[in-house]
Amino acid sequence: MSGWFGGRSRLFVIKIMLLSLFATLFARLWYLQVAGAETYQKAASNNVVRDVEVPAPRGLIVDDEGRPLVANRTSWVVTVDNNVLGKLSPHTRHAVLGRLANTLGLTEPGLVQRTKLCGQPGAAKAPLCWNGSPYAPVPVAEDVTPELAATILEQPEDYPGVAAEAVKVRAYPSPFGVNAAHVLGYISPITRSELIAAQRRGDHSVDALSEVGRAGLEEEYDRYLRGAPGTEAVTVDSMGRPTGEHLLSAPKPGDTLVTSIDAKVQSVAEHVLRSSIMTARKTVDPVTHRKYVADSGSVVVLDATNGRVVAMASYPTYNPNIWVGGITQGELNTLYSQKADTPLLDRADQGLFAPGSTFKPFNTAGALTHGFTTKTRLDCSSYFQVGNQTFKNYESEAYGNITFAQALQVSCDTFFYRVGYQEWLRSGGNPSDVHADDPLVDNAKDFGFGRVTGIDLPGEVAGRIADRQWKLAYWKANKGYYCKLGKSPKNDFLHVFAREFCVDGWQYRAGDAVNFAIGQGDTLLTPLQLAVGYAAISNGGTLWEPRVGKAIIGPDGKVVKRIPPKMASKVKVPQPVLHYIDTALLGTAKVGTMAWKMIGFPLDKVHVRSKTGTAEVYGKQTTSWVATYDKQYVVVMQIAQGGTGSGTSGDAVRKIWETLYGIHGEKVDIADAAIPGARPPMGLPVFEPNGSIEPPGSPYRRSSSSTTTGGR
Repeated sequence: MSGWFGGRSRLFVIKIMLLSLFATLFARLWYLQVAGAETYQKAASNNVVRDVEVPAPRGLIVDDEGRPLVANRTSWVVTVDNNVLGKLSPHTRHAVLGRLANTLGLTEPGLVQRTKLCGQPGAAKAPLCWNGSPYAPVPVAEDVTPELAATILEQPEDYPGVAAEAVKVRAYPSPFGVNAAHVLGYISPITRSELIAAQRRGDHSVDALSEVGRAGLEEEYDRYLRGAPGTEAVTVDSMGRPTGEHLLSAPKPGDTLVTSIDAKVQSVAEHVLRSSIMTARKTVDPVTHRKYVADSGSVVVLDATNGRVVAMASYPTYNPNIWVGGITQGELNTLYSQKADTPLLDRADQGLFAPGSTFKPFNTAGALTHGFTTKTRLDCSSYFQVGNQTFKNYESEAYGNITFAQALQVSCDTFFYRVGYQEWLRSGGNPSDVHADDPLVDNAKDFGFGRVTGIDLPGEVAGRIADRQWKLAYWKANKGYYCKLGKSPKNDFLHVFAREFCVDGWQYRAGDAVNFAIGQGDTLLTPLQLAVGYAAISNGGTLWEPRVGKAIIGPDGKVVKRIPPKMASKVKVPQPVLHYIDTALLGTAKVGTMAWKMIGFPLDKVHVRSKTGTAEVYGKQTTSWVATYDKQYVVVMQIAQGGTGSGTSGDAVRKIWETLYGIHGEKVDIADAAIPGARPPMGLPVFEPNGSIEPPGSPYRRSSSSTTTGGR
C-alpha cells in the first residue's frame, strides 16, 4: 500500500508542475499579446520597415541650341547591405560573397574591398572603396546587364543582403561627336565627411547615396543639377529582402543647365586640335631634327562681345563614360599619369605656357601709352646685343626700320627687344631696384595676366607675370637649392646658371626686360587668359569674366536663374591705341606671318585679325600659338612642343573660322554657319511640356541670315 500511495504522490506532484508551467506560459502569452502588444508591434514594425532615400534624377546640361551634352539613362546597380551580411555566420557570408563575386566576374577579395569604407583596413583605393554612410547599401557593380540583375532578384535565398535596382546614371549623347570632358566634368559618390558637413549646415539635398560633381560644370553647378532625394518606406524580411514599398516623398529632379557651348563649333575645335597634333607628331623639327613631341594642346573660342565660351577643347582628353559604372584603379592612374600626358588636366585654363609673340600686342599697348608713338620706327635687325648677351631675331630675319604695326605683322623680335630695353632704361636701369616703375609689366597686369579670369569652372590657375617682385620671391624660395647645385664642378648650362642664380638671381636685369617684351622668360599664362586679353582688344577695352553657364531651367521648363555676363574691368589703354593695334593685326593675315595660311580666305568679308607665336622653352621643343579675332569671336589655339605658330596651328584655326561663318572657298554662306546667323543666340532654348527641347528663336537671329558679315 505504501508503494501505491508513494506513486500517487509523485504523479500528483508532476501534475502540479505541469499545471504551473502551462499557467506561466499562458500568462506570458497574455502579456505579449495583450498587455505588451503595442510595444512589441512597434519593435517588430521597426525591424521590417526601413526608410530608404530615393535618389533624384540629375539635371541635364545642354548647349546653346538645347542639344543635350549630358543626360541620364537607366543602369542596373548591384548593392550589398553590410548590416545584413554582418548577421550571417562567417561560413554563410563567405559563401554569399563568393557566389556574388562569381556572378559579377570579380574575385572575392576584390568584392570585399569594394564593400569596405574608405580608410578601413583592406579597403580598395578611392574611388573603388565606399565613401558613403556605413548604414547605406554599398554599390559594388554598376551598369550590369538586366539579365544579371534578374538572376540576383529571382534567387533572393542565394543572395541575402544583396539587391539589384535600376537607377539613373550619367549619359553623354555627344552631338556631332563632341567630347568636352574637361568642360563638363564628372560625378562620383559623396564622401562621408561631405555628408556630415552637409547635415551640419542643414543641407537636405544630399544623402548617403548621392553623387556630386567633381570637376567642370558638374562641380560648379552641382547644387542646381543634383536636385533633392525623396524617401521610400521599404518592408524587408529577416534576411533584408524587400517585400513591399511605399513612397513617402517624391524626389525633386535636378535643374537643367543651359550653356553657351555650341556643339557644332566644339566638335570642330576638338577635331582640328587632335588632327593638328597628330600631324605635328609626324613632322620633323628642324632644330632638334626629331619629330615634334606635340604632347598637348588646346583651343578656346570666345564671344568677344561678352566673354561667353563658345567652345573650349583640351588634348589629351578622356572618355567621360569612364566614370559611369565604376572607374578602375588602373583607369584612374592613367588619368593622372604624366606618361600619358595627364589627360585629366584641362590645358585651356589649367595649363601654363610661355605666350611667345602672341604677347606682343599687349606690350605694344603698354609702349604706346608710355613714351612710344605710332610713328616710332625701330630697327628690326637680325640680332640685338645686351651686355654680353646676343638676342637673335627668329630665323635671323631682318626688315630694317619699321613701325609697331609692321613689327606685329612680321613678328619682329629685335624690334620688341629694343622696346623692352628702352623701357628698362627709362625705369632707371637698376637691376637691384625691386620697386622701379615697369609700364610693360603694369600694362600686362591691366589686361588680366597674372590672375585668374574668373571663369565659372573650378581649378583655374592664375599664371605668372615675372616682374621684379616675383624674381625676388622666387630667389628667396629657391636660393638654397641652387646654391647647393652650384657647388658642383660641372660647367654645363644648368650648373653655371645655378652659381649665378645663387649670388644675385633676384635682380631684374635688362635681359629679363627684353625677354618679357616678346613673351619669353618666366612669364606664363593660360590659353584662356590670352583669349580674354584679345577679346578686350576686339571690343574696345572690356575684360569679361568668361562664362560657360547661361541659365538654370527648372524641371517645369521655367527659368530659375539667368547667368549674365560679368565685366571684370576696363583696360587703361586709350581707344586710339587699341584701334591702332586692331588695324595692325588685320594685316597679319594679309601680309604677315599668317598670310600663307589665309590664301583664298574671304578677308574682305570676314575681317580676321591675327597674331602668331612660336614660344621657346628650355629643354623642350617650341610651343605653337595662333591668336585670332574679329568683332564677334576670338579663336586661340596652342600646341605644346608642336612647332611654329602658323605652321602647326594655322590650318586648324582657319577651319574654325570657316565653320563659324559657313565659308566655302571664298564664299561666305551665313545660312551654313555652325551657329544660326553666325552669332551666338541671345535667347534660351525652349523646354516643352512633353520634355522636348527646341532651339532658341528670335527676330535677332532670323534677321542675321544674310550672306555678308558687314563690319565684322
